[in-house]
Amino acid sequence: MDAEGQAYGSKECGSCRWWRPILEDARGPIGPCRYGARTGDFPGTAPACEKYLGRADAIPAPEPPREARRSPAARPPSVHRASLPTLPEEILDMTREEFVQSIREALREDASEVPLAPKWEGGTILVRPADSALQAKELPIDALFHKVIMLRDRLRVLEQKLNTHPRLSDAEKVEMQVYVTKCYGSLTTFNLLFRDERDKFVGDKTG
Repeated sequence: MDAEGQAYGSKECGSCRWWRPILEDARGPIGPCRYGARTGDFPGTAPACEKYLGRADAIPAPEPPREARRSPAARPPSVHRASLPTLPEEILDMTREEFVQSIREALREDASEVPLAPKWEGGTILVRPADSALQAKELPIDALFHKVIMLRDRLRVLEQKLNTHPRLSDAEKVEMQVYVTKCYGSLTTFNLLFRDERDKFVGDKTG
């Protein structure tokens, strides 16, 4: 049994160490692959891929840094490393894919640490259609809260990329920033879900 109390076969993602359930929909528990073999959230009943690792299996030791695997003749001059003295060795040896995956994992961990206001814990959202003959739908508040946090964090990443983009002029950056700020303003409705003021959305304060 996993954290959700559901058994999965050895050929399903749900029994893989890399899969983590974080939400639930009509398919049952869904979540991301922490290894990055698949993107987005998907059910634990999905077929396992070649990166499958049983929950009881040990995580394989990382490969030696790429720099150590190169021959002395192929090693770049040390002057390149000297120009980046503040970067840790493990970051310098990362591939682009490894670096992107690290950022994704950091965003997921940050999202899980943002606290929900206590009065909403364990609560649900009832979506009732106008036609009384149709069935209403209940959604866990914490599932919506998780999606809101992920949207907020992705807006922050977009904002950072815009501010440091080398090909955008200052005027273009300001114009794009206005749109991002308006997105934050549109999401202030969800501020009632947050426990702490510092985590809430902040829109345009000039109006």
